Amino acid sequence: MTADEPTLIGTDTGPTPYDLLAAALGACTSMTLTLYAERKQWPLESITVLVRHGKIHASDCEDCESTDGRVGRIDTAIELGGPLSDEQRERLLEIANKCPVHRTLKSEINIQTRLV
Repeated sequence: MTADEPTLIGTDTGPTPYDLLAAALGACTSMTLTLYAERKQWPLESITVLVRHGKIHASDCEDCESTDGRVGRIDTAIELGGPLSDEQRERLLEIANKCPVHRTLKSEINIQTRLV
């Protein structure tokens, strides 16, 4: 798998690291919703997950701990296909926020880097 940056700083031969992060979140969300709907035997026929990563000013974020500078922001839009009730759709939205990648990104992360 190749990762790269746009031509201003890279050669644009692959997705950016943030594109890969967004893809991981989208894939996990879709898989989690599919498994949940199958277990409940709900009529979920299709899922489309669009994920976008960017930065916003901390002062524009109502629920961020940081108040200065910029913070990362991930916007996720989920389209559910099938004859689902409003209650089922709302529950699936709740479940989307519980996929393992979402929970990892929202939690404290300890990254240890070493040379080998």
